[in-house]
Amino acid sequence: MSTRAKNQSLLKMLSISKPIIQAPMAGVSTPALAAAVSNAGGLGSLGVGAMNAEAARKTIRDTRALTSQPFNINVFTHAPAAADAAVEKAWLEWLAPVFAKYGANAPDKLSEIYTSFIEDDAMLDVFVEEKPAVVSFHFGLPSPKIIGALKDAGITLFASATNLNEAAAAVDAGADALVAQGIEAGGHRGMFDPEGFDEGIGTFALTRLLVEQFELPVIAAGGIMDGAGIAAALALGAQAAQLGTAFVACPETSIDAGYRAALLSDQARHTILTSAISGRPARAMMNRFTELGREANLPATPQYPIAYDAGKALHAAAKAKGEFGYGAQWAGQAAALARSLPAAELVAVLDAELRDAVRGLQQYGGEQAS
Repeated sequence: MSTRAKNQSLLKMLSISKPIIQAPMAGVSTPALAAAVSNAGGLGSLGVGAMNAEAARKTIRDTRALTSQPFNINVFTHAPAAADAAVEKAWLEWLAPVFAKYGANAPDKLSEIYTSFIEDDAMLDVFVEEKPAVVSFHFGLPSPKIIGALKDAGITLFASATNLNEAAAAVDAGADALVAQGIEAGGHRGMFDPEGFDEGIGTFALTRLLVEQFELPVIAAGGIMDGAGIAAALALGAQAAQLGTAFVACPETSIDAGYRAALLSDQARHTILTSAISGRPARAMMNRFTELGREANLPATPQYPIAYDAGKALHAAAKAKGEFGYGAQWAGQAAALARSLPAAELVAVLDAELRDAVRGLQQYGGEQAS
């Protein structure tokens, strides 16, 4: 299948007019954001990995009240955490002086605050009943039984991949499209095995590899912030670009004032991968928490999402004293290009920039031919 044919097939599959997908961004995306993007011709997305089944159902219904267009629901498909009391105790003891700095005590114990979709039967029931247009997987793949149930419900399935082996597994499992998540991406790396070797493949290299290797449509994700970036992804054979950080500063998101101020400041020029906040590698703007994660005496980090229980508690304690630097301020490598625009306006700007970039390439081609 040609790249052009695959481009057309994805847009038709999703019933969207623009190759712009807003990344799910659990804890950041809202029904208002997803609906605005979908109403503007892109594909809006919602991350429900941190929700229980009934909260996810409400989120889906709230979004449907704002748009009749398709949208994506994203879930976390990680292996459930293995608790280790000794590791967790040492982690809390290490964080205790930081909590004390803000007049708080570290938690007595930590818990697995999110249920992985691979063992959340209630969430599966919600999806089968509510039938969102798209369900996407992050951190791995659910069982063939779960995938079969979603497909039987008529749901299109996306799967994120950070390398060729993960992409091949997603293809074999029955995914309808691949999200090529490059190392530049903000938020959590979608690695299936966080303890395995991370090749750290960039978005454009990974996109091209997947386009050449597989017949499924490929969606480029990571470090794409404007129409020129979307055009570059499409030129490499991607059928759409997924943008996360580009939408974080939109007024429809649920981020706090500290996160918003950081994203729109010089702080956005510097990002880093860290496991200290949540227990899995994730790209964030450099802040007080990422500084902790670079200390030489850093103890073993509890598994995801157990470590995130401590991270959220520390952020809450510091935030209560006016310090926002311990938040999970996820951002991709090109975060400094972020713009604070309403989501629908941002989609229109991205589309105009994309068209300008394509016209520039066409003009270049004409000049070369002459």
